[in-house]
Amino acid sequence: MLTTIDVVVLVVYLLAVAAFGIWSGGAQETTDDYFLGGRDLPWWAVCFSVVATETSTLTVVGVPAVAYGGTLTFLQITLGYLVGRIVVAVYFLPRYYAGQLETAYAFLGNRYGDTMQGAASVTFLVTRLLADGVRLFATAIPLRVIADMAGMEVSYFEIIFVIGAVTAVYTLVGGIKAVVWMDVVQMLLYVGGALAAIGFLLGDVPAGWWGTAVEAGKTNLLDLGLDHSIGRWFTMPYTLGTAVIAGAVFSMASHGTDQLIVQRLLACRDESDSQKAIVGSAVIVMVQFALFLAVGLLLWVHYDGATIEALGLRRTDEVFPKYIIEGLPTGLSGLILAGIVAAAMSSLSSSLNALASSSVNDLYTRITGRSLEGDRGVFVSRALTLFWGVVFIGFASLFQDSTNPVVELGLSIASFTYGGLLGAFLLGLWHERTRQLDALIAFVVSIGAMVVIIFGVWHSPAEGWTFVLGPSDAYVQDAGLRTIGWPWYTAIGAAINLGVGSLLALRHRTEAAGA
Repeated sequence: MLTTIDVVVLVVYLLAVAAFGIWSGGAQETTDDYFLGGRDLPWWAVCFSVVATETSTLTVVGVPAVAYGGTLTFLQITLGYLVGRIVVAVYFLPRYYAGQLETAYAFLGNRYGDTMQGAASVTFLVTRLLADGVRLFATAIPLRVIADMAGMEVSYFEIIFVIGAVTAVYTLVGGIKAVVWMDVVQMLLYVGGALAAIGFLLGDVPAGWWGTAVEAGKTNLLDLGLDHSIGRWFTMPYTLGTAVIAGAVFSMASHGTDQLIVQRLLACRDESDSQKAIVGSAVIVMVQFALFLAVGLLLWVHYDGATIEALGLRRTDEVFPKYIIEGLPTGLSGLILAGIVAAAMSSLSSSLNALASSSVNDLYTRITGRSLEGDRGVFVSRALTLFWGVVFIGFASLFQDSTNPVVELGLSIASFTYGGLLGAFLLGLWHERTRQLDALIAFVVSIGAMVVIIFGVWHSPAEGWTFVLGPSDAYVQDAGLRTIGWPWYTAIGAAINLGVGSLLALRHRTEAAGA
């Protein structure tokens, strides 16, 4: 049961976060200091920050839920993440550092022009607002579940406001330095919480628990998907082939074209450090996912494989919160709860700083033709950080329940845009003949096509691939419809972008030959 001591631990943590974040940011004299830390951050800190940024509260409670309700095959996706980040390290980062870029989209601006840079930046802003604004609300869901289990009455808005306000304070004052160093602390906290939970669970489970789990098929690591048809195989997100191929392409987009991550990589001291940070993050993510999956497996043993209904829960992602409240000693429950909050704050702080960075460097300076320097630049940057903080809190507070379908849309919004963004970058790298108009058309077409594909393309065991826009839940169940596995969305979008852009580039063959 959550006690007063646990609440005190959480409150002290929140106050300490704000204080340490402000202190660690140091003096901010230029926008380069504010957004890139003077390009002097150690690679290992950036590495930890990348991992913390891509880890949300839903990861902390959701990955154990995957293992509790299924197997360990989710870990396969990290193989693709490793491959994709190696490609980013070898192919993307040298281009970024060669141009001394301040944002990922500055590459598109240098390659094509201001319009393409602005389009990519606006897409990023909208994507982050939808994805991370909704994620902030979704973060409040397990936290409110924990509060309810502990007999505490708190609203979604109260949780959202506290997390958003504390995060905005240290992000606004300290800039990227504060964000990175707090990410390091927060990652150590939630990973330490997972290790502590594993330790206590190992002390509770009976001898021979591993054999029990093996016999029940809970320890499976590999799923080749060979017992399914080719069409059905593409609907399964965690088969080995999907994990390696589609997961790699997804990672190329998320860590090579998303300002949220690229900003951190550009804050390293040099290209070599940046490469070590991005590849190292893949290895740490593997270990991190393995830890959270281990928590879920041990919880399954701890509760004797009981169903969610038997435990009095509504969803599998409530299993870990239940154990935090009921199974851990006083003080440690509060510490792990702080770790869950830490995961949320690390993602939000990264979004706030990245949104402000893109707003200043991709939009303001390009539209006005003036650069922001000195104190004025820092002032405007902080003002935009505050603006986006208010927007995030306001947007997240629009939702009143956890079943709103917009939640699912917001959490998966990157699926609509990542392919187009990755395709635009690859088009600029691979096709010298492409012009700005070609890239813009291909970009818009790829995003529009993904909207149609994600909402309307299904696979049925009887009919194969079919197009059904907005089918009823009853029809989906009766016909056995499945959507394309989400890791493939980015690959499909990038392929469409490259195909359309390459065809349009053929128009410039004569011009190129004459030149």
